[in-house]
Amino acid sequence: MTTAQVIACGFAVLILIGGIILRMPFCTAPGQSTSFTDAVFTATTCICVTGLVTVTTATHWTLAGKIVMLILIQIGGIGFIAFASIIFITLRKKISMRSRKMIQESYNLDQMSGLVTLVKKVVACVFGAEAIGAVCYAFCFIPEFGLVKGIWQSVFTSVSAFCNAGVDILGENSLMPYVDDPAVNFITIMLIITAGLGFIVWWDVADKIRKVFRRELSVHRVFRSLRLHSKLVLTTTAVLVLGGTVLIFLFEYNNPRTMAHMPLWQKLMASLFQSVTTRTAGFLTIDQAAFSSASVLLCLFLMFIGGSPMGTAGGMKTTTVAVMFLNVVSNLRGKEDVEFRHRRIRSHYIRSAVVIMGMGFGILLMMSMLLAAAMPETSLIDIVYEITSAIATVGLSRGLTSRLTLAGKWIVILTMYLGRIGPMTLGMAVVVRAQKRSEKAQLAAEDIMIG
Repeated sequence: MTTAQVIACGFAVLILIGGIILRMPFCTAPGQSTSFTDAVFTATTCICVTGLVTVTTATHWTLAGKIVMLILIQIGGIGFIAFASIIFITLRKKISMRSRKMIQESYNLDQMSGLVTLVKKVVACVFGAEAIGAVCYAFCFIPEFGLVKGIWQSVFTSVSAFCNAGVDILGENSLMPYVDDPAVNFITIMLIITAGLGFIVWWDVADKIRKVFRRELSVHRVFRSLRLHSKLVLTTTAVLVLGGTVLIFLFEYNNPRTMAHMPLWQKLMASLFQSVTTRTAGFLTIDQAAFSSASVLLCLFLMFIGGSPMGTAGGMKTTTVAVMFLNVVSNLRGKEDVEFRHRRIRSHYIRSAVVIMGMGFGILLMMSMLLAAAMPETSLIDIVYEITSAIATVGLSRGLTSRLTLAGKWIVILTMYLGRIGPMTLGMAVVVRAQKRSEKAQLAAEDIMIG
């Protein structure tokens, strides 16, 4: 099996196992009942770190069920290949050459040296960030829920936020009760953004900061000395977060259903949170169904893009969209090469971006049509919002998830699954094939008309 096939089958098996376990009576709270479809839906939303739920997590599941969900979210956030590798490392089993090749391909790396160390660093970063987030949340939740429950709420929310899952055990309204709480808002924002940047960017920035402290690098040269990937991710992320914040603030400033009643500072904080959470996190502080049409279209755009590669976020990825944009700009300027910060981007990355975007739009269109056919009386904007949220593994909904029919639930399940593995495996496959491809004789060229 290829690495892409292993990832696809691995996620499917984990979803099935998770669904079977969540179907067990000990996972369901007294007075509640869990159908097989709801169990599989919940397992899928956890493994695919999406956040869409058909039942209220806080009241439907027992402590055992919530622990199972937390484990599934953690596996989904770390990644199937990395999780399997860390089990072998923990058991002191030797990582075979084939397994090392899978790790290399799953992370789109150019070399195979240091892969075991890399996996260890990824896991250490994940657990370290989640621990810091849990400690910060504890100062907010322990006074409200008590020591034991407050710690549990803090741990679950931190893991869910860092893994960009958006699943919470706080109640039916996500973080809406904390819309005016700066601590909860900014802890969540920081977890989402840092996880969405990707570990490669973390390590690159940390390396430059160390050099600054060692006086090997001046502060004003830090950004200039970063790798091209880090520059592209940081620039695109900053533009999307700040741009999204400003536009949501303007669109919702006088909306009586969302932010009209808020003071200025709270409007800015709520706008920032909405701009960040659309980057595949799924937590919400404002009812998504109350947004204006302009904000809905903006959120669809932000959700579809998602986070950055080698992080816990989903979506088509910031680098994919950035490369597509740079490709358009280069063609409009009459340039043969796609450039950014005085560097040329290799052609196979451009092809990979085209494939990922094309597949993403294809799945979005197909699944939206299927859900519209399964639920013909539902608003089209609610359907597109739901499917975009599912394919980008975001978890935001305009209230449609709880009203899904049986067929609708399975359509969303399939969408979440394809959204989690599709762009990742396709992008990986395109890049790997391009790197392995040998020079071949080319066919004769002939002109066609475009546009």
